[in-house]
Amino acid sequence: MKGNLEMTLASRLSTAVNAGKMESAREKWLLIIGNLALKQLQATVLGLLASLVATLLGWMAEGQMPFNHLVLLCSTSISTAFMASLMQGMIMVGVIIGCKRMGINPDNVATPMAASFGDLITLALLACFSQWFYSFMELYPYVLYLVDLFYLCLIPVWMAVSSKHPASHILLHTGWEPIIAAMLISSIGGLILDKSVSDPNLVGIILYAPVINGIGGNLVSIQSSRISTHLHLNYSPREFPEGRKSCLNPFYIFFVSGANHRSAQVLLLLVLPGQLIFIHVIHLMKGGLTLPSPLFTVFFLSASLIQVFLLLCIADCMVHCLWRRGKDPDSYSIPYLTALGDLLGTGLLSLVFLILWCIGDTGNV
Repeated sequence: MKGNLEMTLASRLSTAVNAGKMESAREKWLLIIGNLALKQLQATVLGLLASLVATLLGWMAEGQMPFNHLVLLCSTSISTAFMASLMQGMIMVGVIIGCKRMGINPDNVATPMAASFGDLITLALLACFSQWFYSFMELYPYVLYLVDLFYLCLIPVWMAVSSKHPASHILLHTGWEPIIAAMLISSIGGLILDKSVSDPNLVGIILYAPVINGIGGNLVSIQSSRISTHLHLNYSPREFPEGRKSCLNPFYIFFVSGANHRSAQVLLLLVLPGQLIFIHVIHLMKGGLTLPSPLFTVFFLSASLIQVFLLLCIADCMVHCLWRRGKDPDSYSIPYLTALGDLLGTGLLSLVFLILWCIGDTGNV
């Protein structure tokens, strides 16, 4: 969820840079402040929602959920989402302004950096806040209530600030659907992962799930941001490009001459060397004693290729369909695509481990 907030921010600001909407200093800072305030609002509300979803899933799994655990989850989730959003938002603004000054297309840099920093910073803050608040839970429980109340009282402030810029004012009303839907889709992937790691024969999946999901989400976010920028620069909303009669035609996406077919080819080809590097890194982290079997490597690379191929096809179709319906792909497409990436990656990886276990080759993982 946190990665989606940063990636949509990065995609929106990248499009604004490429469209020349950040040339004026006043307009630039109004746009940046409006988007950052909107992101703080989304982080607070969705942090609360995420804790409630986690509570529901925990109750479904164990049949009970003590109230003090619910309060602990809410405080930890909202604090993590708020602070991570603030830190990552500042980093993204710095990256995009730096790309603009250096003449680099931020579409190729900002969104994958947002996803990477999102995971790193959010997990670190989650660990810190959870330990800190847990120490207060028995002796000073009122601290947790005050923390929740403080963040909730800031919601009207973020609403007032974000409503001052037209672009963020629109998203204040329309930007919730994709992020909430993406969180629910990702939760399905989380349930699949939970079921897989509970099986001793499939426990090795936990090492490779972040790799396949992270690379798939990063690559498709680059393509989605590039297509969205191309549409913003060359077409009016609801205006469909010539020749786009077929939506999910892989031949058109990868081989027909167009603005983004070359980037689709490059991103798909990056899967193999990227995943081989990560397989080697995981091998070294485990002590480097045994190499993954050739069969495991082939199956894992095949699953990664299938995942990214499907995501690139879905991205091309989704971005153009959203544009035809008058919706901004920068705010709508990336949450859905990264959530689908999590679901596809986890599902395909579980299938790989299941097949290898059935044929007696666990890949030494």
